[in-house]
Amino acid sequence: MTPAAAMIFAAGRGERMMPLTASRPKPMIEVLGKPLLGHALERVKTAGINSIVVNTHYCAEVVKNYLPPETAISHETELLDTGGGVKKALQEKLLPETAPFLAVNSDVLWTDGDMGAIERLGAAWTDNMDVLLLLVPKDRAWGHEGNKGDYAMNAEGRLMRLSNPDAPYIYAGVQIVRPQMYADPALGARFSNLKIFDAAEAKGRLFGLVHDGGWFHFSTPQSLALFQSRQKP
Repeated sequence: MTPAAAMIFAAGRGERMMPLTASRPKPMIEVLGKPLLGHALERVKTAGINSIVVNTHYCAEVVKNYLPPETAISHETELLDTGGGVKKALQEKLLPETAPFLAVNSDVLWTDGDMGAIERLGAAWTDNMDVLLLLVPKDRAWGHEGNKGDYAMNAEGRLMRLSNPDAPYIYAGVQIVRPQMYADPALGARFSNLKIFDAAEAKGRLFGLVHDGGWFHFSTPQSLALFQSRQKP
């Protein structure tokens, strides 16, 4: 299964990345010769997904001027968080109403194994899933802060959120999700995707796939410096 569309999150202020984000959002910080947003776009297109929406808020014009003209933009006058951003894009008809779609955080960078991570998610998707998360083992989650993981996983791939040192996996910022998960009016306008994950878990329909390549999260100038130091010969 190839997701029908993809949403890339690029609306955040990136306050912890100051002063690097004084005049640009965090997704526009350059890593390995291109903005983080550019790496996300490249991964999505390589996976064969051509319908792409990017949300904007802080320094929106910087993002808009970088994006290819065929990219749809969902502009948020007020930050809506990840779940609220998806819900807004769905209401704007920028994402499919019935088909599963991909969602990608733009402050992560990953390398693939023998098969692309997005392609692996698509191959693993089944009808008994509402959400499928890409996971990284906590000991390979470079740039992740603290000693807490996010999830444990059973033999069938179902996830249980623990958020404590015993949780072996970190959510890697890449997921496939059914749009129907955002239909509940009780969610409101601003909310995190964590509410969607919890709702899927409660129904036994939250699954995970362990990433088989490298992964790095960018949150502070120090995390960027750590990554750059690892690229030196």
